[in-house]
Amino acid sequence: METKPATCTIEAPCKINLHLAIGERRPDGFHELESLFAPLDFHDTLRFECGGKDGESSLEMIREGPVEDIPNERNLVLKAVSLFREKTGFKSGLCIRLQKRVPSGAGLGGGSSDAASSLLALNALAGDALPRDELRKMAAVLGSDVPFFLGGTDFICPSEICLPAAFVGGRGELVKPVKTPQELWVLLAKPDFSSDTAMAFRLLDQAREGDRSPGDRFYLSPKVKLPADILTSALEREPETWPFYNDFLPVFLTSGSRQNADQYQTMLANLKKAGASFVGLSGAGSCCFGIFRARETAEQAEREIKTYGNFVKLTFFLAQKTIQVLEY
Repeated sequence: METKPATCTIEAPCKINLHLAIGERRPDGFHELESLFAPLDFHDTLRFECGGKDGESSLEMIREGPVEDIPNERNLVLKAVSLFREKTGFKSGLCIRLQKRVPSGAGLGGGSSDAASSLLALNALAGDALPRDELRKMAAVLGSDVPFFLGGTDFICPSEICLPAAFVGGRGELVKPVKTPQELWVLLAKPDFSSDTAMAFRLLDQAREGDRSPGDRFYLSPKVKLPADILTSALEREPETWPFYNDFLPVFLTSGSRQNADQYQTMLANLKKAGASFVGLSGAGSCCFGIFRARETAEQAEREIKTYGNFVKLTFFLAQKTIQVLEY
């Protein structure tokens, strides 16, 4: 009889959107996305331990840094557990500990990564009850960013579970791995406010409805799309030449809070002044980032930027997701 593990520990890395183009609203209420996701070596850690009453789950969240509390009814870890139980009949009681480092409302996909890592951990505890394709379907139910974080076996590193950068389309369920940028440093800098994704999309839709001035440099209607091959091939060039943009940024600068717009402009300007080769906004905000070619320049920038934001983290691009640690 096969022995199933009793405990699983797994890391849940965050991401940045190097590029994010938002299309029109679809009939299902979602927007078409064209984005480049890039995972980072900065993560939450989840530990699942089987025990307690069948069907029950307890969650302890340990917050590290400026991380907001998340009510259980909105926590994607518990939603992932509930969905996994529903689809597989997995009944074991669970004690879950989440060491939360990635700030929420930052556009870094922390909650989505937690959900994906939860599915991987639960599947391990259940004795690999589901193939990866089934996990992907469940991930799409949990959120648009969740499928990306499942990683997978692919042509880039066929013998390992990898989490490479990816071109992401549809509403987030279409994930095509691409070569992850290497030998670059990423400085995350979040201002002292969080961004609500649903509100960001409402602002975008409202701004587009009232904007009909293509000559304006902040024209908000969907831009001419950059073909996927142009976006992915750009990753192989120097970051100073990247053509990437984020459709939310002009909305925040022109249609959002004036105070928040000022902070965005200041943060991005300071990153550029500190030597970043490329600067941008991740997801629907509020975290900005700078791409640096030299570690020394990035470390100096980290020291300087810390005076402007409530969260600053120097990290780098990740090409492989740490495989879960199982205990029997």
